[in-house]
Amino acid sequence: MRTIPVSVLMLALASMAHGADLGGQQLFEQHCATCHGALARGDGPMAEILSVPVPDLTVLAAGNDGIFPILGVIAVIDGRTRLQGHGGPMPIFGPILGGGSGVLDGPDGSIVQTRGDILAIARWLESLQR
Repeated sequence: MRTIPVSVLMLALASMAHGADLGGQQLFEQHCATCHGALARGDGPMAEILSVPVPDLTVLAAGNDGIFPILGVIAVIDGRTRLQGHGGPMPIFGPILGGGSGVLDGPDGSIVQTRGDILAIARWLESLQR
């Protein structure tokens, strides 16, 4: 039986932990910018070949009476609400993203849970609203 040196295990654990520390912008760039663009304006390199327009995510609050629809954004990212893209559903990132648990208060006082990475992306998008 082959043993793995402790130093190798520590490096592996450190790199996994580092991935969990990514901020919303970095996570967005890794998972969303290909379609939505680096600044979330719907102008990513894949946007022109998709069969449906890629939305500008910086105007979500403007289209919602000035209130960023964070719960709706989370529901789209994690797959609770499905959207069409290129003849099929937009990729669901709920099973892919991690970051521990993210918790929000729902509008009715209920607790809404999602993954921490999804919450980080949604919060970053919230900061981009114009």
